[in-house]
Amino acid sequence: MKGEEQPSATLDRVRRHLIALRMPRALEVLDHVVRQFERGETNALEAVDTLLSEEFTIREGRRVKAALQMARLPAVKTLASFDFSFQPSLDRNRILALAQLEFIDRHEVIHFVGQPGTGKSHLALALGVEAVKAGRSVYFAPLADIVDVLAKAEREGKLRERIRFLCRTSLLIIDEIGYLPIAS
Repeated sequence: MKGEEQPSATLDRVRRHLIALRMPRALEVLDHVVRQFERGETNALEAVDTLLSEEFTIREGRRVKAALQMARLPAVKTLASFDFSFQPSLDRNRILALAQLEFIDRHEVIHFVGQPGTGKSHLALALGVEAVKAGRSVYFAPLADIVDVLAKAEREGKLRERIRFLCRTSLLIIDEIGYLPIAS
């Protein structure tokens, strides 16, 4: 054995590495994980997994939060919070199948049609949230806003660029189609 100084020096080096690698959550839980290992509550591989999982969870949360902001979703809705009993005519399994997001890969267009207050926006937003969580790019806007933005882009000679932006998005959610008047 090389003496008592080595584990402390190694731990200091690990701390420096975590700082250099910008892994603040792993650094925060390091001492706790080391104590668990020393007490035999975990093995070395599980300790490393815990450090990486903690850091990954924080980073993934930040990524999702930023992507939700970029998506411009007016609210975060989930399928779990949707009351299917309120809309018994909806095929729950079909909606849940949409949450698998395969329609995005197939470049399919999904329409939610119905009277105001029937949950169309809730379902669209929930699919947007699922897409963000899956790492897909999402953009939400009411139709009137898209028309206004495209008209402005055309006046500024940037229409092609703006259309390209909208087309690059994995999931474009256009809400309030036919709901608000569109300025000419």
